[in-house]
Amino acid sequence: MEIKILEAKRYLENAREILTEKAKKEDGYYQDKKYVKLAGHAAYAGVVVALDSYLGNKSKGRKDVDWYKAQLSGLDKKLLNTYVSVYNTLLLSMSYDGNPNTKVAKAGLEDADYIIKWVENRTAVA
Repeated sequence: MEIKILEAKRYLENAREILTEKAKKEDGYYQDKKYVKLAGHAAYAGVVVALDSYLGNKSKGRKDVDWYKAQLSGLDKKLLNTYVSVYNTLLLSMSYDGNPNTKVAKAGLEDADYIIKWVENRTAVA
């Protein structure tokens, strides 16, 4: 379990490096959408790695946003809300749309940190 948390954190660190080193921040906006998209995807992947390590496997088919929401709704309402925010911010807004606003990226990364830390705290005791 600890290995998966380290992997999730590595994805998040990669996302931060991409934004810092390649996306060219200027006046509160990233100048290169390509790197915003890559960073959003990497950060969301880190969240999924962490959640998968905690939630386990789905019985049939691929996991999707509705599956994660259903699993989290019974665990923790704040975690569910944070996941929905991460999905909307990191995957839809950044990864798909390339939203260049640095405040959006910062909020998404903070929420991703929260989820990974939540999983880490729950699995450290187990």
